[in-house]
Amino acid sequence: MDKKIKYVIITPVRNEEEYIEKTINSVISQTIRPIEWIIVDDGSTDNTAMIIDEYANQYGWIKTIHRHDRGFRKAGGGVIEAFYDAFNNLQFKEWDFIVKLDGDLTFSDTYFEKCFENFKKNQKLGICGGGIYNIIDGRMIYERDPIFHVRGATKIYRAKCWDDIGGLLKAPGWDTLDEVKANMNGWETRSYPELKISHHRSTGVADGTWGNWTKNGRANYISGYHPLFMILKCIKRIFQKPYFIVSIALMWGYVNGYIIKIPQVDDKDLIAYLRKQQLNKLFFRQSIWKYK
Repeated sequence: MDKKIKYVIITPVRNEEEYIEKTINSVISQTIRPIEWIIVDDGSTDNTAMIIDEYANQYGWIKTIHRHDRGFRKAGGGVIEAFYDAFNNLQFKEWDFIVKLDGDLTFSDTYFEKCFENFKKNQKLGICGGGIYNIIDGRMIYERDPIFHVRGATKIYRAKCWDDIGGLLKAPGWDTLDEVKANMNGWETRSYPELKISHHRSTGVADGTWGNWTKNGRANYISGYHPLFMILKCIKRIFQKPYFIVSIALMWGYVNGYIIKIPQVDDKDLIAYLRKQQLNKLFFRQSIWKYK
């Protein structure tokens, strides 16, 4: 693999003192290191700021940015605001790939090298990343998603694809719409479950079960999900523990968006493409919504 690949990482973090060192050490150990890594402390009230500054003092390619504490965790848009604080302060502009990486992950020292091998094999691959595995009772449990979907915790964007999609939407649903838009523009997006990433804080823990799934429903509404697709999604979730709660929270988040008239993504072509793919999935036609 070409060790001259130039990539940058941006990591927004908030109150990650328990895990951030694990993530930092995973990146430091990579066979191909980033040319620049900016870690954004999004108003942490624990020792996160001190930890990341210590590593920035040791490694010249690690930078830190500190944002003021807004007093709460802002779902969806908050992390992207922090991301763009870093993006606008990148010193190295001529990167081949840009990575959005969470601060509660660990992975093998060849993780990025293997991801870049996939990009090299497939020149149409615009976004990729590994599979998210939660550590439960000492076991790694895979969070199953459609293959086209790369989790927001670990996203790698090819520079040309990044330019084509116009960066990230500053709203809930950003981590699906980026891939949908990439596919609409002729790119391929893919997660690779064999490239395992350990997620030390299970998805949605910070918001609680009701808050997390309501947030997801709201993100689905903002993204323009087709109502029929959403209904069937909620029916499927009835059988997910805690029973019924997940489905009700999802549907409430989605319907409430209509009730209080929250603006949806301002891209009619993107919503039309998204809904077409969802209907194709429901009626067993070719779709990006495929599982491995």
